[in-house]
Amino acid sequence: MSTGMTRVEPLSAQLAEVQVQMEDHARGHGLDFYPTLFEVVDHDQLNAIAAYGGFPTRYPHWRFGMEFEQLSKGYSYGLQKIYELVINNDPCYAYLMRSNGLSDQKMVMAHVYGHCDFFKNNFWFSKTDRKMMDHMANHGNRIRRYMDRFGVNEVEDFIDACLSVEDLIDVYSPFIKRFDDPIANRFRSGDEVDEPEPPGRFKAKDYMDQFVNPPDALAAEVEKRKKQQLVQEKFPKEPMRDVMLFVLENAPLKPWQLDVLAVIRDEAYYFAPQAQTKIMNEGWASYWHSTIMTRQGLTGADVVNYCDHHSGTMATSGGRLNPYKLGLELYRDIEERWNKGRFGREYDECDDYETRRKWDTGANLGRQKIFEVRKIHNDLTFIDTFLTLEFCREHKFFSFGYNEDTNYYEIESREFPKIKQRLLFSLTNRGQPMITVRDGNYKNRGELFLGHQFNGVELQMNYARDTLTNLQRLWMRPVHIETILGGVKTILSYDGKEHAIEQFKPPK
Repeated sequence: MSTGMTRVEPLSAQLAEVQVQMEDHARGHGLDFYPTLFEVVDHDQLNAIAAYGGFPTRYPHWRFGMEFEQLSKGYSYGLQKIYELVINNDPCYAYLMRSNGLSDQKMVMAHVYGHCDFFKNNFWFSKTDRKMMDHMANHGNRIRRYMDRFGVNEVEDFIDACLSVEDLIDVYSPFIKRFDDPIANRFRSGDEVDEPEPPGRFKAKDYMDQFVNPPDALAAEVEKRKKQQLVQEKFPKEPMRDVMLFVLENAPLKPWQLDVLAVIRDEAYYFAPQAQTKIMNEGWASYWHSTIMTRQGLTGADVVNYCDHHSGTMATSGGRLNPYKLGLELYRDIEERWNKGRFGREYDECDDYETRRKWDTGANLGRQKIFEVRKIHNDLTFIDTFLTLEFCREHKFFSFGYNEDTNYYEIESREFPKIKQRLLFSLTNRGQPMITVRDGNYKNRGELFLGHQFNGVELQMNYARDTLTNLQRLWMRPVHIETILGGVKTILSYDGKEHAIEQFKPPK
């Protein structure tokens, strides 16, 4: 798999004309987006770009090759096909599959313009780097230079360690002004902290010292000062969710390692909003490609092919959540509700089924509302605010759970609160465990102590051990994490040689 810029070709005259039409239709509906550049690639090129996370040039790493092989085999066996790929950038870059028919290219372009509008206008994308195409290429060049200088294996192994903690970031930190902790840098060098001379010692002759300065009193004073020092020098002063930043600022890493870790962290923050808005983003793009195609983009010859491919994109099976389908239908539901005035206190307090079913005040605020929703929400708040009992009934939304007796996923609940709760739970923190740094000077030995915010789901031990191993490699001192296992407070530790588990069972 090549790590250089993928060779692409410009649009044909026919596709260039279609692009102008689709862009005019999109802007006519009120979409607002950065200039969008379409390029045509074959399926191998598109799979290569997709394997790189949507970018034609990244740093070299084996995981991209593995992803490419998976995508290529999926395409060869007819199991999956990528219709489009669009990059959040200014200008936006989008890739079209060369083998797609004209009706597919129309649908893809309309879909892309929906994504581009979302990238530009959604609040959660407002802090992302709009020149990431150039910066990704720069990241790749920097890491290649390190590989040339320090060796491919050493740099790639270090990247492995960094990637294992790339989810340990604070996705809300770009929107919060924080203050630096002046204590933190005192431990970067790894030097021991000098113990202060205990106060209270009076000058005295040697033969009088034991009377003027009693050893027991001095020992008590030393212990008191140690405890005060631990309290004063504990950092961070409050739990810190951005574990990567804490390691970056305080671990005794080499300059090239710090740079590689910073690259991985920067890219993790770039991709974070995409994980936070997957349902909304795909739903918004699907809403607009279906609106534009059915109202303006289709010819008689396109209808059957469009319906076939659109229905395939929206299909659900095996109890799996389809973000395209859920997002699209929820936007349509919001539009209908606000067009008919099905919101507000009067509607919410109405408990007559027939009255609610026929409710229509002619408010006609639906289109305005979905643009507002697109601007301020992420998936978590989107589902929490707009998923209703009526919507779940209409679309037959159930809560699925794994039955160990039958080895199948089965309908667990048709109760709306449980359905919504399970969906919100899966979206909280992008489905990842909530981990914070509690102490970077644990036991006053410079060890790293983390905490897991337990919410009823235990950590997977194999992942936890691997992550501790890689964190210890980055921190270079023992690392610990407090969690709950089997209902008991547990501390998992790794000191660079072996893993340890310490449980604190409550007294009987």
